[in-house]
Parts: sequence; structure tokens; C-alpha cells
Amino acid sequence: MERRAVVTAGTGGIGLETAVGLAARGLAVTVVGRDAARGARAVERIAATATGGAPRFVAADLSSLARVRSLAAELAADGPPHVLVNNVGAMFPERRRTAEGIEATFAVNHLSPYLLTELLLDPLRSGAPSRVVHVSSRAVVAARRTFRDVEPPGGYYAFHWYGRAKLAHLAYTLDLAERLRDSGVTVLAADPGGAATDMTNGTMRSPRIVSPPLRLLWPLVRRTFARSTAGPAAEAARPSVAAATDPAYAGRGGLLIGPGLTPVRPHRGATDPRTVADVLRLSRELAPLEAPPLEAPPLAPGPLAPGPRDAAD
Repeated sequence: MERRAVVTAGTGGIGLETAVGLAARGLAVTVVGRDAARGARAVERIAATATGGAPRFVAADLSSLARVRSLAAELAADGPPHVLVNNVGAMFPERRRTAEGIEATFAVNHLSPYLLTELLLDPLRSGAPSRVVHVSSRAVVAARRTFRDVEPPGGYYAFHWYGRAKLAHLAYTLDLAERLRDSGVTVLAADPGGAATDMTNGTMRSPRIVSPPLRLLWPLVRRTFARSTAGPAAEAARPSVAAATDPAYAGRGGLLIGPGLTPVRPHRGATDPRTVADVLRLSRELAPLEAPPLEAPPLAPGPLAPGPRDAAD
């Protein structure tokens, strides 16, 4: 039977390299992205190394929860996926909101992969043994650890808000892993260690993405962060590929696979019971599994978010 994999934000950067690695290991890979031209180039590259089924591209703007719902239905109709890699991620230089009126950093980095995963759980169970891999980030160390509301108090600083959204998703990942223990679905997180992608080469160059107390130190912090990265995207994709395919991790849900391809300790905030409870509450309120009735989005300041970049870190 053909084994299938789905990689979100898979037309460039870490996502594309992850898709190439999965295809080389015999999986028929579907990559999800916004741009059809990038999608076509990605499929061509993946096909050159594929040893299993033919790769394909599905166009989807993952900043839209409505599109995430329809995407889940499309993917499920293709048959049970055996691997789901939620690689999507974005850091915005200024505060933005999605078309549904939700703060974009939290929506793209957490709510979108949360909703896609939840909607695909039944197909993943039917395709078991299967795996879910969520790409994390070392930016969680800069997170504001309050999740009573979708937006933390205080000003908008892209790096802190990005880390907060990634921390929320890591907390959800570890909770989901426990929930699905012994179900045949193994849930893992992957820490790419960073890489030279569109996001790291763009947004992170500005010291204004961090709070004022950190700005004087930001050049040093950024250099330290860069030195800790895994380098090229192909290297940074290795933890995701290992989490998705290494037999050593079969049935061992709840691990965070680091750049050394071995488990590393998750940030302690991801296992805090209050954090987990607040993240789950926000997720269920803002991204219900049943589509809410159509209504105008709430008025809110800030431009609408563009679609997420096709890169995770």
C-alpha cells in the first residue's frame, strides 16, 4: 500500500527539504503552499529523488481557518495520510490580523496546524501506524507565557509573539501526544535549530522585533542564535525527517527531536498545566472543529495578514 505524507509550507526552505527527504524514503508527498509556481518547482524537485508515489501540490492559504477546514477535507478524501508534518510558520514585522479577525502570529503558527491536525485525526488513526510532526523553534525561550487571551498584554514585538505562538503549539503537541498514546498515531515535535530561510534573513534583521530592554543586546543575541542554527535548510530539515520516519521513534510520542537527531528537553513552559489548559481553551474557542456560522469578522486595528511564508524558521 502506498504510504502518503503531507507537508505544510512545503514549497521552500525547511518544508521543501523535509518533503524531499520523505520522498526519498518512499513516501508519496503532498506539499501545501500558497504559490502555484513555487508548488510546481517543488514537485519537480521532489520527483527527482522520489522512490515511492508521485508528489503533488495543493494550493492553500493557511492563514485562513476556513481554508484549513476545506484542506483537511481534501486531504482526507485522498485516503488516510501516514505522516503529517506541520511545518508552517511565519513572523510578521508588525501586528496583523487574519481575514477572520484573529491575530496573525497566533493564527498561523498555532491555530492553523492545530485545526488541521485535529480534523485529520480520524484519517490518521485509520492509516495507523502514522505520525504527526510539529516543527518547533528555539524562539520559545523568548515567549511571553500568558495565554488567558489570544494576544498578550503590552506592545507587539514579533520575535516574542512568534516564540509565544510556537510555545503554545509545543504545549498542544505534548498534550496531544499523551492523548493519542497507544492509538497508533505517534505525535512528535522537531527542533530544526534554525536555518537561513526567508524569515530569518528578513524579519530577524531588525532589532525592533524584540522588546526595548533586549534591543541593545539584539545583535549579540541574533549572532548567538545564528551560530546555534543547523545551517542550510537541508540540515535543518533532518529532525523533521527523522521524527517522521526513524523506526526508533515509533510509538514514542511526546519527544522533541533536536538538531542532533536525538530527543532534547522541551522548554519547561510547554508542560506547565496552566499553559496547557489555557492554550487548549483558546484553541477550541478560536478554531472550533465545526465551522462557525458565517458572520462579519470583528473590527480590529492592523492590516490583514498575507499568507504565511513557506518556511518554518
